[in-house]
Amino acid sequence: MNSALSSVIGGDVAAFESLGRDECIEAWRKQFGREPPKYVSVQFMRRALAYEVQVKAQGGHSPAVRRALQKSLKGVRRPNCKTRSDLPASSLTLRPGAHLVREWNGRHYQVEVLEEGFQMDGKRYRSLSAIARKITGAHWSGPRFFGLDAS
Repeated sequence: MNSALSSVIGGDVAAFESLGRDECIEAWRKQFGREPPKYVSVQFMRRALAYEVQVKAQGGHSPAVRRALQKSLKGVRRPNCKTRSDLPASSLTLRPGAHLVREWNGRHYQVEVLEEGFQMDGKRYRSLSAIARKITGAHWSGPRFFGLDAS
């Protein structure tokens, strides 16, 4: 184990910034006991690992904050949901002029909502899914890729 990884595991939050992808994956395995999710960025892993170190050192959220978070999640997803129609409808409406931002593999992408469609890097797209496919090279739900889908 190299010195950067050992100092991270020892609780030095600032040391996370120096970790490469392989070191982040190793630290993730040690912290969570499993592989990181597919396609997760190094920056995300660094932040999640740093958060976990801080929770261990400082105790995490207060009981009041945890209760408030649990209360806000009530009704978002029912345990016995079988179909999407069993989930509450999203109240989110994208208005023209809104901007969606997503970081993917170290690059930040910004999408503007238009009257009819979306625009990224000066090019128009009919759907967020088309943009997600352009960014990742794989089929994604556009709303889910941009964090708009609660499921």
